[in-house]
Amino acid sequence: MKRSRKIIMVSHCILNSNSKVEGLSQYQGIFKELIDMIDEKEIGIIQLPCPEMIIYGIKRWGHVKEQFDTLFYRNNCRKMLEFIIGQVKSYIDTGYKIVGVIGIDGSPSCGVNLTCSGDWEGDSSSKDSIDHKIKNLKEIKALGIFMEELKRYLEEYNIEVPFVAINENDVYSSLNDISEFLNK
Repeated sequence: MKRSRKIIMVSHCILNSNSKVEGLSQYQGIFKELIDMIDEKEIGIIQLPCPEMIIYGIKRWGHVKEQFDTLFYRNNCRKMLEFIIGQVKSYIDTGYKIVGVIGIDGSPSCGVNLTCSGDWEGDSSSKDSIDHKIKNLKEIKALGIFMEELKRYLEEYNIEVPFVAINENDVYSSLNDISEFLNK
């Protein structure tokens, strides 16, 4: 098979929804549709690591961006990305094209257009406290922490790639957007 010399980076949970916080995987069947789209264009895939799964494991609660905006989390994201950046640089240096990055909107780590934000701190032992926190959750227009670090790391090597995302609130529109993106 002839190589297309095209690569796309994809957020871990898009290819493995088992890595998501329990109860947050809202889509079914997206994996096959996305893979078929990518395969049709003969684009190779780099699956990005899931920093939340690596750092907190599968038995974690949902978080907001503000909880991950720490030096520890950012440094660990960069460590996870070191090998990815090495691969990307190697591909580019030998004539490959990095088509882009596909993130997952709403994620405090891998959001591209939207990330989860809120006042998610303090004591959670009372129902009033939990209700207040839930009422203050919102999606904001921003990159998640992992995507911020990926973008910064790429910029350090003068690598510019577009970022797109699947929005779990509107998966099929997102797939249409990604299809258009891949057809450019």
